Amino acid sequence: MTTRIMTVCTGNICRSPMAEVVLRSRLAAAGLDDVVVDSTGVSDEEHGNPVDPRARRVLREHGYEVPDHAARQVSAEQLGDRDLVLPMTAQHARVLRRLAASAGVDDSHVVMYRAFDPSAPASDGDSADLDIADPWYGDQDGFVECLAQIEAAADGVVERVRALNGA
Repeated sequence: MTTRIMTVCTGNICRSPMAEVVLRSRLAAAGLDDVVVDSTGVSDEEHGNPVDPRARRVLREHGYEVPDHAARQVSAEQLGDRDLVLPMTAQHARVLRRLAASAGVDDSHVVMYRAFDPSAPASDGDSADLDIADPWYGDQDGFVECLAQIEAAADGVVERVRALNGA
């Protein structure tokens, strides 16, 4: 049975595609081949745009292959079709929960991405303390910080997938 994961940020050109790339790499390294990872944004402002060049650069500098990507907005149907939905911020989580509620979709599988980082602040639920830093308005260092936060939680996500799959 295929496990489906979706990462979600604002415009789907920085944080969520970075998390998608990292998770694909970590899941493959863990031998979890029957997992599909994709990403979306809560906004359609970047619809059709590729991964931000700064994000692409940081990923490549850290050894990741960056596939072609076209930004897209999340839909209620997608929320109902995923086993795990990983918002990058508390604000994204709130938007996803409202979208799920409006469509009658269970939102128990919406979990803050950084909740899987063992060094992240302790939190119960959708706390801004678990936000992945938004690199968009800063310089290249912001993308490096963002990638570090994404990587720090990736192994925890892999373990959740193992649990979902009964492995």
